[in-house]
Amino acid sequence: MISLTPTEIERYRRQMMLSDFGEEGQKKLKSSTVLVTGVGGLGGTAALYLAVAGIGKLILVRGGELRLDDMNRQVLMTDDWVGSPRVFKAQETLLSINPDVEIEAVNDYVTADNVDALVQSADIALDCAHNFTERDLLNAACVRWRCPMVEAAMNDMEAYLTTIVPHETGCLSCLFPEKPDWDRRGFGVLGAVSGTLACLTALEAIKFLTGFSSPLLSQLLTMDLGRLEFAKRRTYLDPDCPVCGQQRNKRSPVLVTKKVTSQRIPSFAKLLAQTSSLQ
Repeated sequence: MISLTPTEIERYRRQMMLSDFGEEGQKKLKSSTVLVTGVGGLGGTAALYLAVAGIGKLILVRGGELRLDDMNRQVLMTDDWVGSPRVFKAQETLLSINPDVEIEAVNDYVTADNVDALVQSADIALDCAHNFTERDLLNAACVRWRCPMVEAAMNDMEAYLTTIVPHETGCLSCLFPEKPDWDRRGFGVLGAVSGTLACLTALEAIKFLTGFSSPLLSQLLTMDLGRLEFAKRRTYLDPDCPVCGQQRNKRSPVLVTKKVTSQRIPSFAKLLAQTSSLQ
């Protein structure tokens, strides 16, 4: 039986005042484990807001060292850490902010060798990886193990967000059957843009885990933060999806038709240019 300590009750008092959240919502957070792939401006900031919200355990996965050009969006890092493994600094910072949260730091990228074990350890995954290779591996593992996944990505001033429940909503491969070109040199980004998306990503996980409010199920939130234009678009299961189509739960409440699945989103670069037929 999960219980809250007097310190936790005081620490989270303000969010427990929210209607329909309360102590039960806080207990659900405390009993949950969240996998976060990537600890940069997106994943690191999302992890921060999950930690201060009182999530029970965070599994942070990111290989490589911190670079100086990461620092315009890294809220968990300090300048003296440049050149060192970033995931351990993320762990250190989060524990200094909330020592009651368990933090597991994995200094590695998402790979075919580790992804299944990572997903099986989590109640929900946050897909904040910096390339589609890792994103596709995580998506496939979440489908295999029926692990919910918050899918978030950005490019320049644009971003998208959705929550995927395997066999109930379309998976990442349903949304992106053709992967966008990826520039290994990176892309332009403002820290405020990644931070905005990160906050919404953390909020999606909190809503899903607690049952508080309504997560983005079978909906894709697209954002043009340069113009502050937001839109919700309906997403659909693709019965021919190579990842989830053959195993899809036939009792899924989402209706899929040939007409709809022919209008899948082709690439992130064209995401915000789609017509209202996707809405």
